Amino acid sequence: MARPLLVAGVDSSTQSCKYITVDVGTGEVIRSTALPHPDGTAVDPRHWWDAFTGVGAASPRGINAVSVTAQQHSTILLGKDNEPLCDAILWNDHRATQCALDLRHEYGQDRWAREIGMVPTAAHPVSKLRWLARTLPETAARLRKVMVPHDWLTWHLLGAKGEPTTDRSDASGTGYWSSTGAGYREDIMEFAFGRAPEVPRVLGPGERAGVTRSGVVVGAGSGDNAAAVFGLGAEPGEAVVSIGTSMTVSMSDTMHVVDPAGHVADMADAAGAQLPIVATLNGARTLNSTARMLRLSLDELDVLAAAGPPDAQGLCFLPYLDGERTPLLPESQGALVGLTRQSMTPENLARAAVLGLACAITDAIDDLARTGLTVQRVTLIGGGSRSTSLRQAVADLTGRQVGWPEPREYAALGAARQAAWALTGEAPRWPHPHRTILDPSETADWTVGVRERQRRTGTALYGSELV
Repeated sequence: MARPLLVAGVDSSTQSCKYITVDVGTGEVIRSTALPHPDGTAVDPRHWWDAFTGVGAASPRGINAVSVTAQQHSTILLGKDNEPLCDAILWNDHRATQCALDLRHEYGQDRWAREIGMVPTAAHPVSKLRWLARTLPETAARLRKVMVPHDWLTWHLLGAKGEPTTDRSDASGTGYWSSTGAGYREDIMEFAFGRAPEVPRVLGPGERAGVTRSGVVVGAGSGDNAAAVFGLGAEPGEAVVSIGTSMTVSMSDTMHVVDPAGHVADMADAAGAQLPIVATLNGARTLNSTARMLRLSLDELDVLAAAGPPDAQGLCFLPYLDGERTPLLPESQGALVGLTRQSMTPENLARAAVLGLACAITDAIDDLARTGLTVQRVTLIGGGSRSTSLRQAVADLTGRQVGWPEPREYAALGAARQAAWALTGEAPRWPHPHRTILDPSETADWTVGVRERQRRTGTALYGSELV
């Protein structure tokens, strides 16, 4: 009997490095392992390589191909010796906020949205380059190469020799890539930084980045949001909500979107189309923090959130615990408003936290729809998707069917699918994960009041920026 072809997918996320091995013929996950990453908003990228090595991805054995996905926007700055000049600046680091605002003003938000497909925030490499030039000019003078984590890990997997590579999904998140896919905008790099550093060559979805010394094919790789949607096999009209450290709402589509408000970024997916996406800083940590405050497990919090009134008796939780990216409120903090003797119960607090996150998801879906996209249904993935009360709240607030697949490492699975594509020349048609479907409640009159209360409270505390 012939030995089956095996491929591997690596997901180097903010929290950990996951490594899975998959049967090319069936899509079955054969084995899986993971190691944690250091916490923080700035990390020595060599820690990511240590975890990458620890899970076995640096010297893959028994497989025919491998592909890497990783956290998007986190920026690695290299000198002429190809060593990091400083810690990698992660997507959730706020230090480049003022530089992002300056870039918006100087170039114009309409032009950013039309030409680049996104409006800069502190998360994007283009803003970090401006920050580096402004605050650390000596370090900026030594900069030679700029990469994001999937580029850097793929390059090191191939010996860190030759030309580094990336793909459209991660290139489209830099802030200096044309939204039409025409290529890098060196003029934007010069505008932001004063000159154009070296950047990786952009590969197509099924291309090979190279072959390891042991003969393992290395795929192009992608950003983690694109990989998760690809691994899930998302269909047209399906908005994928990933609720992990942060929260993203995205969907694969052929249409280019233009959003001068900066809420929706016109990024690329892992299969040759587009991935319009809304990203926030506060995801499952909203529920984790509330559970910790109430000294409950997440399961207990979920039960408590379902036990009280659906509108939390007027209690309003704005979940901007780590600042916020969408809407752009980097210095904000969370807020709990509407405290009365009646509303001050553990049930209402648990419910208000769920509603705060659910409203953020609903706002993001509305943003996608506002740009002309058709959102027919919603699929939840990530750790936060396990909350039954959140599932129902999202269905009720959006008025759409909500589904969720079995818990799996979908970003790593997307990377494995891309590795199979690089190996065989065709994207594999693995079975799509089954979604359990939940309909909106027949009567959910409370949703209008909850959303209006969230908007009114946010506007009162943060002004028109919330809109």
